[in-house]
Amino acid sequence: MAIAFLFVWVAVFILFYINKLTNALCVQKEIPEDRQPKVFRTINVLITILLISSYVDILLSSK
Repeated sequence: MAIAFLFVWVAVFILFYINKLTNALCVQKEIPEDRQPKVFRTINVLITILLISSYVDILLSSK
C-alpha cells in the first residue's frame, strides 16, 4: 500500500515537470497557440500510459 502512495506522488511530480518542459518546448520552438493544446494532450497521454504500465509492472513484480 505504501508503494502505491509513493508512486502516486512521484507520478504527479513527473506529470507536473513534463508539463513544465512541454511549455518550454512550445515557447522555444514557437509553436502556435492553436496547436499547443494538441501537443500537451499528446505528451500527457503518452506519459500517463508510461506511468500506468510502470505501476502495473511494479505491482506484478512485487507479488
